[in-house]
Amino acid sequence: MVESRPVSKPPQPILDNVWAFSPNRETLGGTAYFLIEDQTNILIDTPAWDEVNRNFIEQQGGLDWLVITHRESIGNARKIQQATECHLLIQEQEAYLIPEATVTSFQQEFTLTPHSQMIWTPGHSPGSSCLYSNSQVGILFSGRHLLPNLQGLPVPLRTAKTFHWPRQIQSVKRLIEQFSQSTLQFICPGANTGALRGKRVIDQAYDQLASLDLEALLQTEILL
Repeated sequence: MVESRPVSKPPQPILDNVWAFSPNRETLGGTAYFLIEDQTNILIDTPAWDEVNRNFIEQQGGLDWLVITHRESIGNARKIQQATECHLLIQEQEAYLIPEATVTSFQQEFTLTPHSQMIWTPGHSPGSSCLYSNSQVGILFSGRHLLPNLQGLPVPLRTAKTFHWPRQIQSVKRLIEQFSQSTLQFICPGANTGALRGKRVIDQAYDQLASLDLEALLQTEILL
């Protein structure tokens, strides 16, 4: 059942063919995104499943894929799949958390379109993953793997819920090795978007990541 009253603000365009949804209380304030790429409609994580968001997706032509970046963002994934008949993608270590849904799982990487792929980045949670898109510019939808700090810079944040901190730092290192200044321009974080102070995306993303002191981050105490 879809809620009868609109409760969300309409999704906002933040880049070409990318929209951000309002933070979702059901996913601890997580931010979901809608991406159109290669004539494929992709929902990254779950927004509130209300009339506003349902109508937006219908107006865009429906949904081909719903991708989940970590277990805290599952939310109403099953309801969304039932309503849209989309494919549901999640890393294999967290697929068991949606037993009632028809799930596509992956190990290391999964290609959705010629210009987008899911990348396993464990640490925040066992199945934490990021979606990378390079159809126009390099965009990383980072879930909770990388979040803006108070200065709006992308960092891994160690919290009481972090699954494996050294593994998360190693996942950051692999992203730095995988990308370059020319292949990664923007990060769209899956939470803490208020720290971006209205910018909605993290610009100069690769330079920001490459400047991180990973050895120092390993010694970080639990923040929350």
